[in-house]
Amino acid sequence: MSPAGTFESLRAALRAGADSVYFGVGRLNMRSRSSSNFSLDDLQKISKICREQNVKTYLTLNTVVFDNEIDEIKEIIDSAHSAGISAIIAFDPGVMEYSYNQGMPAHISTQCNITNIESVKFWSKYGDVMVMARELSLRQVSEITKQIEEQKITGPSGNLVKIEIFCHGALCMAISGKCYLSLDNMNYSANRGACLQLCRRSYIVTDKEEGFELEIDNQYIMSPKDLCTIGFLDKIMASGVKVLKIEGRGRSADYVKTVTQCYKEAINAVKDGSYSKEKIEEWEKRLKSVFNRGFWDGYYLGKELGEWTDRYGSQATKKKVYVGKVTNYFSNLMVAEIFMICQLMRV
Repeated sequence: MSPAGTFESLRAALRAGADSVYFGVGRLNMRSRSSSNFSLDDLQKISKICREQNVKTYLTLNTVVFDNEIDEIKEIIDSAHSAGISAIIAFDPGVMEYSYNQGMPAHISTQCNITNIESVKFWSKYGDVMVMARELSLRQVSEITKQIEEQKITGPSGNLVKIEIFCHGALCMAISGKCYLSLDNMNYSANRGACLQLCRRSYIVTDKEEGFELEIDNQYIMSPKDLCTIGFLDKIMASGVKVLKIEGRGRSADYVKTVTQCYKEAINAVKDGSYSKEKIEEWEKRLKSVFNRGFWDGYYLGKELGEWTDRYGSQATKKKVYVGKVTNYFSNLMVAEIFMICQLMRV
């Protein structure tokens, strides 16, 4: 499942071999500030583009929702349903209830913090697919998938519940992304899709009484490295997980294409037996070429303490330079018209 914050990213995901894409509409999603997002009018077009390539479409409605927004939520769900969107990704029980009553499939967001089989049973009334909390180890995930099969836990469709996990991208210092730092400091709520990422900055810790500054071994102790699981994807697939989710609706199209391609190739390699150390090294090299804050395994392999980035911003090995904007494309001639600004220098 690949992120799509723009039509460019959507098409990049499709070209790279995504089986499904997820995206937001308007302001009631967890990337309402950091990605361009789509409008209700775009849903028909998105659905048509993806349906032609047999790719599923998932609309995120995963923020905190207030009373005055219920009508807006209903309008979005109704529009998604009529447009043929595959499912919504929800966090608020009220959103799930309305979606369920309208016959619109729902997936349970990671914001629900599902960490045990009893939670899976609870949410199975609403969702056929559930995104596990990011704090789980693979051993814990495997036990949940095992219990789903043994207890025959089914969703609204009557099929066994499927488990989804994040396989790549940014991580948050808060439990399943529920952070209040941005709201507390800047009055922009991360739980309303408006995180300002204050955790990514460097801070100095000062003893208020004596004025002493405390030196710590890492300036960015609230900014985790990005998750990268391509080096143990075989273990993830063996755990019973059915959906691998790539984070990055605020990222560029080249990021979406590169990451999707790498994981698609890795999945196929595990299936055909060609998954190897040499291939992993090549995939990691390609993944490092696009936006990243350094990589670590997350908590999947049993780590109990996070790994923190050692500097601000991206550590990509390739730098993008803006050279121009495509203003037209003549499909019959396969010729692009590009607007460029050139600076002339006197010699």
